[in-house]
Amino acid sequence: MNEPFVHKLYIGKVKEVGAPGAPDPMDRPWKTGMFKSEREEQVWLGEIGLIGDEVADTKNHGGPEKALFAYPVKHYTYWRESLQDPSFRVGGMGENLAVLEMDEFSVCIGDTYKFGDAIIQVSQPRQPCWKPARRYRVRDLALRIQNTGRTGWYFRVLQEGHVLSGIDLELMERPYPEWSIAACNEVMHVEKDNLRLADELASVDLLAVNWKRTLKKRLRGQESNIEKRVLGPNKE
Repeated sequence: MNEPFVHKLYIGKVKEVGAPGAPDPMDRPWKTGMFKSEREEQVWLGEIGLIGDEVADTKNHGGPEKALFAYPVKHYTYWRESLQDPSFRVGGMGENLAVLEMDEFSVCIGDTYKFGDAIIQVSQPRQPCWKPARRYRVRDLALRIQNTGRTGWYFRVLQEGHVLSGIDLELMERPYPEWSIAACNEVMHVEKDNLRLADELASVDLLAVNWKRTLKKRLRGQESNIEKRVLGPNKE
């Protein structure tokens, strides 16, 4: 098997797009950091992400537990074919790292990688929000991403340093081989009635705090409503 590989690296500023007063909510103004540009030169990776990269919604995006968003290159073929939309190209999900030889089945919570001069660690799967749906004008896209398991994942930064694209990620440690990103997605989104699995996943030390919080609410019988996240202002 080939080594995990950073195919491309992306950075973007927050921008506002849309038309004020548009009758269709999908056309109305919204702010996002999804529109990123490829960077070929060396970039500094700090505790909360790549220098120069921005997020619009700082309550739900960014921060130390979501310092880097990675997405497998191979998923774009599926989305282009599934949605009959050739505009689905690498970088289009708003990822910082477009990766090869990695996917939700081969990446696990707590996986620690050497990335250039930095050290990064897998913290959680991505829970898609309404913004990719707005970008591609597919109102239920967040649910499609979630239901297919093609979510991507986030890294936290254990050691800051310079990074760049076109290099391998060197796996240094895998403390939870049983908790792949796919397995986590299954517990969170499919096996909602399996409280034993929810309790086991919530007990994983290196799982991001927000995922633990959601799972512990479930154990108390308080299931979170996902409509605001997946539909948001795309719904009237």
